[in-house]
Amino acid sequence: MCGIIGISNHKDAGRLSYLGLYALQHRGEESAGIVAFNGSKINYHKGMGLVCDVFDERSINILKGSVAIGHVRYSTTGSSHMQNIQPFYVGHKKGHIIIAHNGNLTNTVKLRNRMEHQGSIFQTTMDSEIITHLMVCSRGDDLKNNVISALSQLEGAYSFAMMVNDVLIGARDPHGFRPLCLGKVDEAYVLASETCALDLINAKYIRDIEPGEIVFITKNNIESIKPFAKKKHAICIFEYIYFARPDSNIFDKNVYLTRKQLGKNLAKESGILGDVVMPIPDSGSYAAMGYAQELGVPLEMGMIRNHYVGRTFIQPSQVIRDFRVKVKLNPIREVLAGKTVVIVEDSIVRGTTSRIRVKTVREAGAKEVHMRVSCPPIKFPCFYGIDFPTKKELIATGRSVDGIRKSIGLDSLNYLSVEGMVKSMFLPGNEFCTACFTGKYPTKVSRRASKNMLEK
Repeated sequence: MCGIIGISNHKDAGRLSYLGLYALQHRGEESAGIVAFNGSKINYHKGMGLVCDVFDERSINILKGSVAIGHVRYSTTGSSHMQNIQPFYVGHKKGHIIIAHNGNLTNTVKLRNRMEHQGSIFQTTMDSEIITHLMVCSRGDDLKNNVISALSQLEGAYSFAMMVNDVLIGARDPHGFRPLCLGKVDEAYVLASETCALDLINAKYIRDIEPGEIVFITKNNIESIKPFAKKKHAICIFEYIYFARPDSNIFDKNVYLTRKQLGKNLAKESGILGDVVMPIPDSGSYAAMGYAQELGVPLEMGMIRNHYVGRTFIQPSQVIRDFRVKVKLNPIREVLAGKTVVIVEDSIVRGTTSRIRVKTVREAGAKEVHMRVSCPPIKFPCFYGIDFPTKKELIATGRSVDGIRKSIGLDSLNYLSVEGMVKSMFLPGNEFCTACFTGKYPTKVSRRASKNMLEK
């Protein structure tokens, strides 16, 4: 998972990209970068850390140009090093090529081995760099054909914002795993992972980029093509459950309303009348609202989040993750003491954070602690860009629900069913990828790719 933004035909494209990345910070805290083009020269700034740490007024002023691309990253493929910070830039006789990628390719090993055998030299360990090599190796100088040729060789999940000189390009894979929308501010077009980025820069939402669509944006024109055969849509359902911001519309539907519906359906399936319903802020808050409203049970904020500590889920180090769980949330003992508490969580991935949170609630004096989870058990690795790539990391792999309950230290535990989850969506159920819950992958994942993911 990453966040991308692209701006075309704006005198301050670099600064707008910087603001857009602020809105997309939740999609990656590891690194940030912006590349701008001023008609003759590439200007860029990148760094490890949060947007506010990477950029200052001096670095923003460097980003001169009317076209720009920005990226925030958390790693699912490739290591956490400076050379892996996006956007990627390649200078070539075909032009300046800049790429920002959200997603995960599943035929990376095959493509990379083939290209290295043919003489390509890779500068990073990122799957995204492959795209630049495919583009420059395409025959001819026709931009449209070069992009089509490169993307036609990819398998897996991708949403791209690309620049070739002053042309801004947006693309989604034919399955549509990852979100990408199109907006406009003044006369400038904007590509962004989520609509919250459009809101921050006062851009008007136009529409989503469709699965399998490529758009080419120039100063006075936007051209859309759909060169690939239609495939069954496989929208990542976990975007709605956890990852996207609640004030965003992704895949043309609102995240906040979807999370509330998940909570309502969770209450219908396995509701328990405790003294209080308590969310784990922030992503569990909206499912908890729906759960409490459905049962008529008081909703209390039994834990308060320290907003100056980032998300634990996207931290690559387990040692850091454990520490940050402890400093991130603090209980209100007066709300929890002597009560039967129902915690509503959006998901349980590794179980580390849930175990510590339950212990904290008990130490605050809760009489009983129950948990309801607004998605099914996550049992299978994701090959499309979410950070649970190995079965051994997942607490639900090889454990029953009761085994998970005991491991976490709960009085009871229930998950939303796959059917209840799909019914909560405002789109048909066959539009979604649910592989992390069901093991039914929408694309063929080679044994070699699977092995590489499992060895990480």
